Amino acid sequence: MTELWDAAGEGVLPLPSGRLVRGRGLRRPLPEGAEPTFAVHLLGGPPPPVAWESRWLRWPDFRLPADREAARSVLREAWSRAPGERVEVACGGGRGRTGTALACLAVLDGVPAEEAVAYVRRNYHPKAVETPWQRRYVVRFAGG
Repeated sequence: MTELWDAAGEGVLPLPSGRLVRGRGLRRPLPEGAEPTFAVHLLGGPPPPVAWESRWLRWPDFRLPADREAARSVLREAWSRAPGERVEVACGGGRGRTGTALACLAVLDGVPAEEAVAYVRRNYHPKAVETPWQRRYVVRFAGG
């Protein structure tokens, strides 16, 4: 089993089940300490290369994922890998798209969809999930 994130680490979101997932803005330097073992990059164009396993979801800034089924699949994979791996979710700034994806992970972890944005804002970043359509996406994510 891989050493997991430090729950007090920069950008680390503890989910109710105990899973730890790190959110990050790719325009900022990689935080000190352990690197991810798996990352989900939420960008409008291809992400920069990384030394760890990663998935790219085409997700333009301030928008929603281009392929919602692919997003659901990749986010489920991230959630299922989090108990034993250092999973990171990242977009350019680390708030809107990252916050939206983290809120979807919270829904997968059992947080009621209507409460997931508030959960992420309280436990990750107060300005996470930036647009009304991102908030609606989280609520609708529960329904599949």
